[in-house]
Amino acid sequence: MTDKFGPTSTADEVLEGVDLSGKRVLVTGVSAGIGVETARALAAHGATVIGAVRDLSKARAATADFTGDFELVELDLASLASVHACADRLNADGRSFDLLIANAGVMAAPEGRTPDGFETHFAINHVGHFVLVNRLAPLLQEGGRFVSVSSAGHRIADVDLNDPNFEHTPYDRWVAYGRSKTANVLFAVEFDRRHRNRGIRATAVYPGGIRTELHRHLSQAELDELVRSVAAARPEGAPPLRIKSVPQGAATSIWAGTVAEADAIGGRYCEDCHVADVVEDAGTHGGVRSYAIDPERAKLLWAMSEKLAGEQF
Repeated sequence: MTDKFGPTSTADEVLEGVDLSGKRVLVTGVSAGIGVETARALAAHGATVIGAVRDLSKARAATADFTGDFELVELDLASLASVHACADRLNADGRSFDLLIANAGVMAAPEGRTPDGFETHFAINHVGHFVLVNRLAPLLQEGGRFVSVSSAGHRIADVDLNDPNFEHTPYDRWVAYGRSKTANVLFAVEFDRRHRNRGIRATAVYPGGIRTELHRHLSQAELDELVRSVAAARPEGAPPLRIKSVPQGAATSIWAGTVAEADAIGGRYCEDCHVADVVEDAGTHGGVRSYAIDPERAKLLWAMSEKLAGEQF
């Protein structure tokens, strides 16, 4: 693959000279942070972009200066009823998609349950997207792509297939976040396996360390301590921790969804506009844990997710 792009590349740099006219894209979480920048850049380069958001008023304000073809639909990933309604609306419309980006998420939230009884991180970061994307899969055109936005937080914990909702395990907000981010990767792995015969590829991405509303459940002191601890864990000789800008944070999702080689990113985990290596050393910066791209665990998570959601895909 080309080395043209890297950790400092921005969304607009990735799309420089790229005309997305005629392409239709869905992005979740287009009310703040990299979701807004992802949608803005895609629309500015010609794509028709559908932003799926929980708070329409907030999203309208955040996207007021967008140029290009852009619209909003309501979506609360914490509610399967809302997920169903959003998917039904888009399916009834009938227009196809070239790219689905599951960008919305929550991090380090206090213990909670959604109306459907799921742990908050697992519900919003995984189950809601699992149902939405699978219900929209028939609308994906041949050659289309699905990008699942994960995190380096997947290194914290593998999915727990026996206790996804912390019913028998003491709750830890970072473990909950880590499990859900691993689920994001495994979902992409199995989605890719199931749809690549249609020419549709799926991948998971880590946007990088960015200061956005994702950190809203952390106090400033907790956020400062998180940055300090991550920086301190970097191996000797590694470059210092660098916080990305929002335009840089949106770059990898856009790269994987539009310009990367499909066969290279399919079923993989990407960071800094590259496919990441498998790394098991806890002290090593970058890379993906092998459990997050294990095809057998991906199949098991898929089956469990179908059972929890009450439908098969």
